[in-house]
Amino acid sequence: MRDVLREEKKFLLNQAEALKLRNYLSNVVHTDLHNGSDGYQVRSLYFDSLSNRDFQEKEDGLELRRKFRLRVYSPDADFALFEMKQKQGPYQRKRSLRLSRKEAQALIEGDYSVLLNSGSEFGQECYSIMEMWAYRPKTVVEYDRFAFIAPENSIRITFDSKIRANEVNFNVFDRNLVLNSVMSPFAVVLEVKYNGFLLSYIKHMLLPVQKSELSVSKYCMARQIGCNYRF
Repeated sequence: MRDVLREEKKFLLNQAEALKLRNYLSNVVHTDLHNGSDGYQVRSLYFDSLSNRDFQEKEDGLELRRKFRLRVYSPDADFALFEMKQKQGPYQRKRSLRLSRKEAQALIEGDYSVLLNSGSEFGQECYSIMEMWAYRPKTVVEYDRFAFIAPENSIRITFDSKIRANEVNFNVFDRNLVLNSVMSPFAVVLEVKYNGFLLSYIKHMLLPVQKSELSVSKYCMARQIGCNYRF
């Protein structure tokens, strides 16, 4: 089980702003080892309660909230990461548990016993919460990511684009999963994650985009249509 606690800032950029920042960063920090020529793909299945508790807490701006997701980096992957992200004031805590493809498929189908039987206290905690609040798969979110890293203060900077989602088919291993855009194809979400404090050259880099800082959730973006629909 992996446990990470850090601060996180998010910004909404246009493509020109994103390209300028990427070019700057490429000269001062390292690119993520997982980047291809155009980065890599991230696909996540989000779970929520029958009453959409996690979605509503984010919409209401609660300082203490959480969300559960199952993440893969390729439909052909032989493993997945089950994660709980918790908002704790200015900090984000992320705990993750590695599952086999078979275990992940069981989770998608609603068999949460794989968490109970994981031999991990974290897995057992997740099982208890998801059973008590009747969590169910809600949406798959996929996007393209290009990432940079700096060793100081575990700084990680990501550019996420072409954010798309599906609220019908929850199989993250489906190669032919149909996805629909949930934001402009010309928009880019910049995320800056770090421990302690940001170094001065990173702060300087962010000055031109400070006005675009926002609190955005890809999960909530994907659920906006479905959760706001009224019969």
